[in-house]
Amino acid sequence: MREVAKGTQMSKTTNRRKVLAVLAGGLVLGVGAAITLAAWNDSEFATGTFTAGAFNLEGSTTAANGGYGDHATAGAAGALTFSAPFANMAPGDVVYAPFWVRLDATTTADATLTAATPTAVGANAAHISYNVYAIAPAATCGPSATSGTLVASGTSLTDFTAGATVALAKGATVGTAGTPAQLCFQATAKPSLVQGQTATGTWSFTATSN
Repeated sequence: MREVAKGTQMSKTTNRRKVLAVLAGGLVLGVGAAITLAAWNDSEFATGTFTAGAFNLEGSTTAANGGYGDHATAGAAGALTFSAPFANMAPGDVVYAPFWVRLDATTTADATLTAATPTAVGANAAHISYNVYAIAPAATCGPSATSGTLVASGTSLTDFTAGATVALAKGATVGTAGTPAQLCFQATAKPSLVQGQTATGTWSFTATSN
């Protein structure tokens, strides 16, 4: 009986050694795997900064080289100065008014100017027709303006027919305003003009960056 017990004890000891040997081998394999997976690495990063440009249209009712300001809403519209007899019109009378537009000194892109449908109030709004011509900045806004480029027209102050667009160039150097374009407004009293009544038209122009 003792011999059997001794044999059993030896068998257990042998098995334990095998298990330890396997575990030891496993540990060795584990360490070897960790060393194999280790590697040098390096990284590169890139960054970019994006800055928006500036864009602003301004207008002047006085001159090509001065008097500019922002007239961004109908309530802040520039008051055109029409030629005589704008305050005492009779059927057939034609009056003219200049308006200069340009891209201001902060603008960083060229643009295209487009006319939009005007609004009007007053009893004679339906009895005055108009044309808007693009002419040279230094040209005289008068009868000769009809040789310019027709930008907009209407059979009344609320009517609208689109004409050509106007190219606007930004300033040649940073901090300088763009080249102005002159818009010459021609208003004509129709035979149906109502005596003693008035009309006020408001025109809108939009510059879109190219």
